[in-house]
Order: sequence, then C-alpha cells, then structure tokens
Amino acid sequence: MAFDFGAVEDMASVRDGLTSCFDRPDPVRARAPIGQLVRSSISGCTLDDVSLAAYRRLVEAYPEWPALAEAPAGDVEALIGDVTFSDVKARHLGDALRAIGASHPDFDLEFLGRLSVAEALAWLERLPGIGRKVSASTLNFSTLSMPAFVVDTHVLRVLGRHGFVRSKADTRTAYDAAMAAMPRWRAAELAELHILMKRLGQTICRHGRARCTDCPIRRRCKAAAASGRSPARGGGRRRDPRLGLRGKDAAHDIPVRML
Repeated sequence: MAFDFGAVEDMASVRDGLTSCFDRPDPVRARAPIGQLVRSSISGCTLDDVSLAAYRRLVEAYPEWPALAEAPAGDVEALIGDVTFSDVKARHLGDALRAIGASHPDFDLEFLGRLSVAEALAWLERLPGIGRKVSASTLNFSTLSMPAFVVDTHVLRVLGRHGFVRSKADTRTAYDAAMAAMPRWRAAELAELHILMKRLGQTICRHGRARCTDCPIRRRCKAAAASGRSPARGGGRRRDPRLGLRGKDAAHDIPVRML
C-alpha cells in the first residue's frame, strides 16, 4: 500500500476524522506569552491536570515573574514536585526566566509578535531548556496567537505511526513536516489539530499496543495497515462521550484570543 500523507487536504481529513470521535475543545482565555512559557516548561511528560495544578501553585507563591526568576531552584522544585523531572524543570525554568529578565526586565514577550514565526521560535529556543514544543506552544497558545504547530509526545507518536514522519523522527522534524503541509492554517486551527491528535494519543493510539480498530483515522494509517487489524463494525465513527475533552480550564482547550 502506498502512503502519500502530508498534503493540506490530508491534514484537513485527519482533523475531520478526529472530530467525529472527540468533542471539539472548549475555548478558554489565553495566557500572556511569559505565562504560557512557564506553563509549557513544566508540563512535559506530565498529566495535564497535574502540571496545571503545579503552575497554579507557582503563580500563587510567586505572583511576580521577577520573584519567580530569582527563586531558589529547590523552592521551585518543591512547588512542582509532582511533575516529571521536577528538579531539571525547576533549574531550567529559573535559568530561562533570568535570561529573559536580563533583556526584558518587564518579562513582556509581546515583541515576539512582531517577528516571523521562525524568528520568534529561534529567539525562544536560545533560552536555557526551551525546545520546539515549548517555543511553539508559547507562540500559539498565548495571546500572541501565532501559527506554530505544537508537537508533544502523543502527537509525535500519532504522526510516526500514521506514516507522516519516520517512527524515530524528533519533534523538530515532525514540526517542520507538519507546518509544510499546513502553510496557511491559522493558529486556532493548528491548536485544534494538536488537541485532537493529543487526545487520540492519550486514549487510542497509546504507547504500547494501539487500539487501531477504534481509531477514526485508521484507513490511511501505516501502522494499522501493517498490523492487519480490521476495523470494528461501525468503529471509529461514533462519538464516545468518555473521550470528550474536559473542563474549560484544561491545558488542552483552545485559547480564546484576547484582543
């Protein structure tokens, strides 16, 4: 079987297939770019509810960004202790915030909106510990509303199994391929696709054995074809309320763009 996944219409088809299975995300108010950077910096490989609670503890303890930048790494780690790699994240977060404060003491990153997406990504990725996932989410999910596709572990797994990128592709490679396939998609459209793919990776296309017969986009999936798993009768087309997105403050809801 030949696979030619990657055209704009393919991405639209994937989005439409996923919305047949999952509820569309509810809108939430977007954070300022610096808040989104902090939120994303502590969220990797951690359940959304856990990292969101950790973020709230951080901003309650340090309501001013300069104070958080100067906070001892041990104190920050104690506040975010239930996220994965909390010691590394605490250290990198402090280093990144101090680097930002050195050039922008007000911690206002709105200037990134005057740059191209590529330039803004490059600026953010010069900060300690900031990679493509955090930089893209800072641009897309914040009030900047810049078109950058966020590739996390779940999205990368889905793209690799589907055959869109090689199974060992890294986040940057997957980002470049996805953006090339969606050159005119708006930030909100990219955010929605990210959320839907993430939900697929959390519930159906999971690490280990995937439930291919339940997948709404299995018909063009390389991994599903290789496994020889036939679709369940009527599978993948019914909306399962258990798979719908949760509350309006969840990290994977689509931000409302603040004007």
